[in-house]
Amino acid sequence: MSVFSSFVLAALGAMTLSTLAYAAPAGLDLARSSQCMACHQVDSRRVGPPFNAVAQRFGDQAGAEDYLAKVIRNGSRGQWGAIPMPAQKQVSEADAKKLAQWILSLSPSAD
Repeated sequence: MSVFSSFVLAALGAMTLSTLAYAAPAGLDLARSSQCMACHQVDSRRVGPPFNAVAQRFGDQAGAEDYLAKVIRNGSRGQWGAIPMPAQKQVSEADAKKLAQWILSLSPSAD
């Protein structure tokens, strides 16, 4: 492999890593600005389940992203205990999709 090829591969790898590093703070920032953190935390239970647990439960399921985006906007009950998740209609469909993607990225199988 030439020096140039090695440089290009290293640069592409660095860009990929920086994109992934950006996704985590962006997702967390969106969760904060969407009021998700009032009931959820990333790795510990508050009122609702931690995002890591949601990612672990749904990470390997087909259609999980769409399902979670729907739950964010429409709410749910009985999934994680007696306390229902209220609908979050103030979260746009696009932002609900971004939040679902971020939550699923926390799954150990997403690595």
